[in-house]
Amino acid sequence: MTKYISIDPGKYKCGFVLADSYKKKVLEAKVILSNSLVKNVKKFQKSDENIKVIIGNGTSSRDHIKDLGFLKDDLFIAEEKNTTYRAKERFFEIFPINGIKRYLPREIFIYNLNLDAISAIIILEDYLKLTFDVDSKVNPKTWIK
Repeated sequence: MTKYISIDPGKYKCGFVLADSYKKKVLEAKVILSNSLVKNVKKFQKSDENIKVIIGNGTSSRDHIKDLGFLKDDLFIAEEKNTTYRAKERFFEIFPINGIKRYLPREIFIYNLNLDAISAIIILEDYLKLTFDVDSKVNPKTWIK
């Protein structure tokens, strides 16, 4: 069983996802402050020494990659072009709109919603060429900051 952390890096905040590649499940997804990225990675690394980290090559990634240098061969850099744009569509795949809400414009459901965690899922899926399910215990409201 291999666990992955996927990161959508940003200057002030990062999408942060923990996933199990064997089960193809996202176990945790959140948006964290960029200055707490290393602390969060080390927390999960303590519980699983074999954890791999995938980070997008976008905004502020150079600084974050340097900060995560202690991971050595367990750090992978992935292309993240258009992930924020694609996250809007992926959001509705993960959290489909049901009932009468289907007739409203979809954009109102993601207005002011932070999609960095979903971008991190897309980075992970693209890199591993897998599609992940989101564990039912994951609370989407934790993705909003």
